[in-house]
Amino acid sequence: MLGNSMFRVGIYIRLSRDDGNIESDSIVSQRSLLKRYIEENNYTLTEEYVDDGYSGTNFDRPAFKRMINDVEKSKINMIITKDMSRLGRDYIGTGELIEKYFPCKNVRYIAINDGIDTFIDNTNNDIAPFKAIMNDMYAKDISKKVKTSLHSRMKDGLYVSGRCPYGFMKDSNNKNHLIINEEQAETVRLIFDLALKGKTYHFIAQELTKRKIKTPASYYNYIWNKKCISQKYGVWVDTTVKAILTNQIYVGDSVQGKTKKINYKIKKTVKNDPKDYIIVENTHEAIIDKDTFNYVQTLLSKNVKRPEKKRFYLLDGLLYCGECKHRITVRYQNKTGRSYTTCDYYRTYSKYHVCTTHTNNYEILENIILDNIKEVCKKYLDKNRIKDYIKNITFEKNTIKIKKQIKNLELANNKLTENLDKIYMDMLKGVIDEEQYLRVKEKLKRDIKNNKSNINNLKNKQIDSNKIDNKKIEKYINNFLSLENPPRELIINLIEKIYIYQDKRVDIIFTFNN
Repeated sequence: MLGNSMFRVGIYIRLSRDDGNIESDSIVSQRSLLKRYIEENNYTLTEEYVDDGYSGTNFDRPAFKRMINDVEKSKINMIITKDMSRLGRDYIGTGELIEKYFPCKNVRYIAINDGIDTFIDNTNNDIAPFKAIMNDMYAKDISKKVKTSLHSRMKDGLYVSGRCPYGFMKDSNNKNHLIINEEQAETVRLIFDLALKGKTYHFIAQELTKRKIKTPASYYNYIWNKKCISQKYGVWVDTTVKAILTNQIYVGDSVQGKTKKINYKIKKTVKNDPKDYIIVENTHEAIIDKDTFNYVQTLLSKNVKRPEKKRFYLLDGLLYCGECKHRITVRYQNKTGRSYTTCDYYRTYSKYHVCTTHTNNYEILENIILDNIKEVCKKYLDKNRIKDYIKNITFEKNTIKIKKQIKNLELANNKLTENLDKIYMDMLKGVIDEEQYLRVKEKLKRDIKNNKSNINNLKNKQIDSNKIDNKKIEKYINNFLSLENPPRELIINLIEKIYIYQDKRVDIIFTFNN
């Protein structure tokens, strides 16, 4: 065995946020303990490695990696930590280090408080794997508690994410509350205004870039790094515009829990299913009113797959195949100088004979459809029959969403009621005292009452959301009939879809019941 003077010692110190305010785990305390141990045993301290604020569940820590690099260079041949948990809380990784890597590199490892010394044959070394597992379980338990705490705060409507969504900033008086960032909010309003006019994601992105409006990414980079002048404005892309137009947070509702970590050992996140998002209504001031937001959602599907083309087609994005229900696109033929329609599904899978071409002269088809729309609109405005034709318009997506929210609240109330019964039994069994029971009981009853109130509000909202202002429809129709060449904005406000059949039949689905 090497003499003490032959050991080049590296001490490793780690402290994470999960360790709380335990004094014995502080950097100062660990350093004091390790240096005292070195002095008492006449070792030579070669290097100190400190990772302050790093979790032990993985080994992607700067000081730890520097220490391993020094092992590889033979700069140190002995590592001392306060205990095994400081080296790491991942039992697989920690076991690999102690049982394989360190022996291979002839590195002596000592965990003072655990009595582990890899150069001495003792029972503490034999139980090291079990200690590693216990440290891992501790990390897993901490992770669960943190996750539960975050979810609880999210469900209370508190904003817990690090970065604010575009258009908002954190309240200086309450970091868990969002307030409007007017500079960014103006851009959000502009985006929704352009969407109301039937503009595509791509058009809106190009318009924002053209106006030199800073993108969300460039805005943060510009604020955080003054040297990034080239990123002052940035280039807007379709996905950013879509994310803003479909984000419920702009109507005053908190939308959190969109992603989750794969597990407590891996930082990588994956997207959650939208049904698992944590949504709490009316938690902050809205930038966009709910009626506008809901109406924009009905328009997006008409524009989502309309690429920017050299030629503009009034009905592009509204045409669907009557047989297979896939989109019908309009294409220009250079040889004939004509535009014609074709079924996307057929064009992609023509060799499988899944559908037919659905070829039509687009100009003729557009005139036929516009004439048909005019006839229906005139009938709609017939004052003698207006009551027979004006019906409530159902926003199906919004209705489904509201029903789901009601169901979730009802399930939550069932769970709260079960908890109410459980804490009563706990009091009878002496698990909790009467004072604790009464305090928890009042909170549960308050939550149940709030949920019932929210359910009633949602039911009323469901009724209101099934209606649209008939005067607004009449305004669109009057504008349409008064123009020889109606703009696309009017068309998409009147038409939901247009089905084209192989036998040339046309079926127009209006946004109102004709």
